[in-house]
Amino acid sequence: MEKEKDLKVAVQKFGRFLSAMVMPNIGAFIAWGIITALFIPTGWFPNESFGILVEPMVKYLLPLLIGYNGGKLVHGERGGVIGAMATMGVIVGTSIPMFIGAMIAGPVSGYILKKFDESIDGKIKSGFEMLVNNFSVGIIGMILTLVFYKLIGPFVESANKLLGSGVDVLVNMKLLPLTSIIVEPAKILFLNNAINHGVFSPLGIQQVREIGKSVFFLIETNPGPGLGVLLAYMFFGKGSSKSSAPGAAIIHFFGGIHEIYFPYILMNPLLLLAVIAGGMSGIFMNVLLGDGLIGPPSPGSIFAILALTPKGGFLSVIIGVVIATVVSFVIASIILKSSKNDVDLAEAQKKMADMKSSAKELNNSGIVGNVSKIVVACDAGMGSSAMGASVLRKKVAEAGLNISVTNRSISNLTEDIDIVITHQTLTDRAKTVVSKPLHLSIDNFMNGDFYDELVRNLRENKANSEKNSQIIESKEISQNSFKLSKENFVLNQESVPKEEALKNVADYMAKLGYVNEDYQKYILKREEESTTYIGNYVAIPHGTEEGKREILSTGIVVFQYPNGIDFGNGNIAYLLIGIAAKNDEHVDIISHIADIIEDEDEVLKLKDEKDIDKLYEIFSF
Repeated sequence: MEKEKDLKVAVQKFGRFLSAMVMPNIGAFIAWGIITALFIPTGWFPNESFGILVEPMVKYLLPLLIGYNGGKLVHGERGGVIGAMATMGVIVGTSIPMFIGAMIAGPVSGYILKKFDESIDGKIKSGFEMLVNNFSVGIIGMILTLVFYKLIGPFVESANKLLGSGVDVLVNMKLLPLTSIIVEPAKILFLNNAINHGVFSPLGIQQVREIGKSVFFLIETNPGPGLGVLLAYMFFGKGSSKSSAPGAAIIHFFGGIHEIYFPYILMNPLLLLAVIAGGMSGIFMNVLLGDGLIGPPSPGSIFAILALTPKGGFLSVIIGVVIATVVSFVIASIILKSSKNDVDLAEAQKKMADMKSSAKELNNSGIVGNVSKIVVACDAGMGSSAMGASVLRKKVAEAGLNISVTNRSISNLTEDIDIVITHQTLTDRAKTVVSKPLHLSIDNFMNGDFYDELVRNLRENKANSEKNSQIIESKEISQNSFKLSKENFVLNQESVPKEEALKNVADYMAKLGYVNEDYQKYILKREEESTTYIGNYVAIPHGTEEGKREILSTGIVVFQYPNGIDFGNGNIAYLLIGIAAKNDEHVDIISHIADIIEDEDEVLKLKDEKDIDKLYEIFSF
């Protein structure tokens, strides 16, 4: 059971990573799709001058964007650059679009560069950082480009031949619907042309000569499976995948550019089941009704398909497309509704990151949370920031703190940094690059007083961390008098409107003596300004800044709603965790709660847990 859970988590993380590589490039896919639909020789407005853009965009632009994003996800801007370089080797090494190759080359190259950077971290003399950074990317990137050029090309050619042979065998065995098991995944890997033109077109042409039409022309070109997936995203997707799906559906169905839906499958590989089932059902209906086309439609638009449908066959061809769409839509909808990958990832992850990183903010007693990496950043990543890093590094070493201090350019900042120090004129720009680190502004990179104060805070933070570890062992929730008790839990509540649930939370917090009765209106006001739903079926009701004066002492309450509270936009919360924070003790509470609710599966277990002792044990620390 534990292994199954680990496998599920791994698959979900993999899907999210693929999504993060693909989704930022959807606009480029759409642009390429429109150009293709309009200007290729068989397009709506054939134009030789504009049509020449199609091949370079799909062969070079789109894979390079994916490879860049894959590398950047792993190792920031430097990872993106080396990911694009390695992807170029993949592109040149084969004759077909290399999207899958880019998804391998980008992250792998970024990871290799990240490990190299970690190995030399803190070992480069001041003034040589930019030189080492540039040459390391260039040399390692060159090597990886050559390696991927030699490895991926032969692999893809072999895959082409293998898939084509597999389809040929199924056709000869008269198991035509089963060809979708190979055809649909092959399409997602951009090997569709090899199968379509290498296998189905020759067979189709021969069949047309014999009976005047061929079902082979409908196997790969049926737009139903892809349309079903895009419709499912329109109804049950979240965030950018949902908002971009309608435009992609139009380009796919009417423009005939099937490649436009491939990224949506790559975001959630389980959706392959939907397109396979849709393809199989469509082919089954085509065979059952005796469908066929008189030639290969190009592009695979519904208009091109109908234009090549023989007289009297329009209704049955349309039925095949509709059946494929419906089957694909139903299965894709089930997958999307039950899948973590289709929450609004960007928003949910940001809220969870905010909860985690709140323990890194400065408060009256200094820095809170474990600090292991500090980066001094400026525009170029050398010069002024290198000097500042040198000064701070010496002071950190003298204080006996085991903290890495380096310098970088702002564009190369990554989310694994704990503290970022920038000149006050650059801090806002740094915050747009990374959000998790604590950002500190300095007016002069050689300001010794600033670094002395920072080191003092770091030393106090170390002492507080050691003290906190003792508190954790004694099961206390923070450094104040608040201790969790079983009366903090209210279980098995009936579902009510959101406003009523928020009032219940506020009233109970007042009953326990954490807040005044007026705190309720500040909780409602906070919800009006911005939802307190944070993802993973959890909401954290709390008041506005001005409502702090109504807080009497720090505390939390946990309300369990097994049937959920509707927070709008499809967001259902099964746990409402009300928080009142008198001073800054809430950072410990929030950090602990974040750990508990990080796994959706665990939250789904908590929503039905009836044993208050078990809940108390889980939330206590």
